[in-house]
Amino acid sequence: MTSFDSSPTLAVWRALLALAVVFIMLATTGWTAVRHHGGPRDLFAAELAGWRKARIGGLPLPGATEPPARLAGFFASLGVAQRHRLADRFPLVVGNLNGAPAGLRYRANRISLARALRLERDRTATARLNADGRHQAIRRMHRLAALMRPERQILAFDPAGHGRVAEVLGDLDRAQRISVIVPGVDTHLLTFQRTSRKYSAPAGMAESLYAAERAAAPRTRTAVIAWADYTAPAGVGMDSATGRLAEGGAVRLAALAEALPGTAEVALFCHSYGSVVCGVAARRLPARVTDIAVAGSPGMRAASVTELGARARVWAMRDGDDWIEVVPHLEVGGLGHGEDPVAPEFGARVMSAAGAIGHSGYFEPGTESVVNFAEIGVGAYDGVSCATDGDSCRRDIYGEAAA
Repeated sequence: MTSFDSSPTLAVWRALLALAVVFIMLATTGWTAVRHHGGPRDLFAAELAGWRKARIGGLPLPGATEPPARLAGFFASLGVAQRHRLADRFPLVVGNLNGAPAGLRYRANRISLARALRLERDRTATARLNADGRHQAIRRMHRLAALMRPERQILAFDPAGHGRVAEVLGDLDRAQRISVIVPGVDTHLLTFQRTSRKYSAPAGMAESLYAAERAAAPRTRTAVIAWADYTAPAGVGMDSATGRLAEGGAVRLAALAEALPGTAEVALFCHSYGSVVCGVAARRLPARVTDIAVAGSPGMRAASVTELGARARVWAMRDGDDWIEVVPHLEVGGLGHGEDPVAPEFGARVMSAAGAIGHSGYFEPGTESVVNFAEIGVGAYDGVSCATDGDSCRRDIYGEAAA
């Protein structure tokens, strides 16, 4: 007979709690997996059709889904004027093409942003919008205009649906270390940056991490990517409780990592549902991704680091007052994301999150959490503060156990 305190009974109670949470999600938010759809993609479809028909020197252009190395070789074979003509004619294609030079993507995305801004202005002037629709349109115009500022380097931009975007801080081509921030739920064009609670949005997260990395290693050339280039769940609903959107995000994240220029080592910093994306992507990431660090994670869709199949070191942190702690860390019939990454049995290197307040405070400047991220980002592992006394999270960092 099994006692109440034994693990089988506890597992049953945890499963019942998880199902109760799911029931509440269904009752309050509905099946977001079927309620939320992407917007029209007519412009992109038209560009892609034109790309397939276009010729350079009588030869067809490579397919947009060709491997990044093949696309990089193609662009390297072109002159500057030829590259610019392609970016000007097919900005949505070139601006989101893994393998295209970063500078060319910045140029193409500036063109796409300007076009999206014009279309939004025209729509706002002619369409019959209610008060909320007009407010959202104005917000969208402000966001598009902000992304077009001369100093901004937009690596990816898709205006369809709620919009996707990725931005680079630093010189991506010359970087010795590259950091990629993978954010969580409710990430889209309008939430990419915020005025209030600045460092809870991807653009602010990247700004804070970039500054912390430069402070940690002033002589190291670093680049940080705020990567909101996947379809994230909208709110706490069925999409956030399953791995459906994480699967799509993982494919895009692995493609990004494969296409990054140069030979710099790469670290991923994955917040909230972003850690689900990173967990699903872990086994398909290239070897240059040396570190995966998660914060405020609901799970990585694995029972342990070993089950992730990652070649990278896996780090985890959680602030003491982060509400994500009460979310059941298990998987039942596809719902839930598995073991808690900060649990000892998961096997991650658990860092301190001192100073981070709540679920969205991990990138606040001056916190131990963002300092730890920066130390990982620049490869200064000796400077990482562990969650417990001692050096348990740094042990064997340069030895076989970390390989």
